[in-house]
Amino acid sequence: MRDSKQEGTLAGTHAGKPGLPRGRSRLPAPAVQASQRERLLRATVAAVADKGYPAVTVADIVRRAKVSRAAFYLHFRSREDCLLAASRRGGQLLFGHIIEATRAVPADAADEEVLRAGIRAFLGFLADEPAFARVFYVDMPAAGPAAVERLEDAKCRFSEINAKWHRRARTRHPDWPAVPDEAYQALAGATAELVRSWVSAGKTGALPELAGTIVALHLAVMAARPWTTSPALPDGRDGFGASSPGRPPGPAASRPRSATG
Repeated sequence: MRDSKQEGTLAGTHAGKPGLPRGRSRLPAPAVQASQRERLLRATVAAVADKGYPAVTVADIVRRAKVSRAAFYLHFRSREDCLLAASRRGGQLLFGHIIEATRAVPADAADEEVLRAGIRAFLGFLADEPAFARVFYVDMPAAGPAAVERLEDAKCRFSEINAKWHRRARTRHPDWPAVPDEAYQALAGATAELVRSWVSAGKTGALPELAGTIVALHLAVMAARPWTTSPALPDGRDGFGASSPGRPPGPAASRPRSATG
């Protein structure tokens, strides 16, 4: 069994630890139920990342969460329902992390910096949450049609974020090409497959090293930019600078604060 302490905040197990109080509790019922739900979500991520979805049972989840089977069915219809809830919560945190990172880019920075900030935040979040990354990119397809649809929804959302950023940036970069919606979909799919391959190979912690490649791929398609990746810097940055050859900075004023508005 993997060490859950190293698997990120979205995975956790309470096996061997005290369970929630039984019978009358000083905690109000909503607080108890919220704690049960949180334990179950974290235990599901930990269990699936550890054993793979086909091998995980409700008994595995409740044992790791230290709650009763009755409590599980109070919150979820099935292990698939619980996994979908865990993936939804993780996805919300991931996209929130990306949005926060892009909005933190200085107002006088080039348009490309928003893209870089979002990609670095995306890869950094997954590197910090290896159990969630494995569940989402490796184990979800085995969890049924609804889970596969969740993966497709995530790619569609990344595609929409790219499209929104690109269309706004083109108002300041008329030389950048217009591209069809399929191009945004292809970028989202290629990024997801590259991440999946590294997670499958046990390289989740090294995902930030892909930033240069993914940034270059996006700019090659959306800005017709020559391929000029640079080695990742020690702090995880992709090595691009505003004065890099072939990478003139975009106008500083009036550029989008984030890809999502």
